[in-house]
Amino acid sequence: MTGLAVRSPVQLSVQDMGAEDTDFKPLTHEEAQKLREASPSLSPWWVVAGQLAVGVVVAGIAWAVTRRSSVAWSAFYGALTVVIPAALFARGLTSKVSSMNPGAAVFGFFLWELVKMGLTVAMLFMAPRLIENLSWPALLAGLILTMKVYWGVLWFKPRRSATRQT
Repeated sequence: MTGLAVRSPVQLSVQDMGAEDTDFKPLTHEEAQKLREASPSLSPWWVVAGQLAVGVVVAGIAWAVTRRSSVAWSAFYGALTVVIPAALFARGLTSKVSSMNPGAAVFGFFLWELVKMGLTVAMLFMAPRLIENLSWPALLAGLILTMKVYWGVLWFKPRRSATRQT
């Protein structure tokens, strides 16, 4: 051997990884406040409200096109298979337990996501028993269009004006 020490990746220092500049400066309270104002977070309840609104619109369109209440109810039930689990998920994520520490937040996220998926599947299995003359195409249209609200809400999320200075 040539006398070079072999180190594991865990033993590498910051300089070894090419990050020579370790001048990390935490934000002041004022800087953090300005950052929060420039990029406000999006409430999960905004998304749930948007999903419910889209579900009602899709059901109305289904009824207007077909004049059959079973098609409208199928589309609305498809929307509800997204809205109800999403509301439960949002409630779980905004609880005090989920905000206690980062570990609880991560565990809560995965737990509520699992509950959301399970409830969605259970509601889909119950659909033929709950909706008389179920229209699967209408149900799937309601479900898919309601799920796509996530993308639309990102476009319309609240923004602060850049000219506002405090």
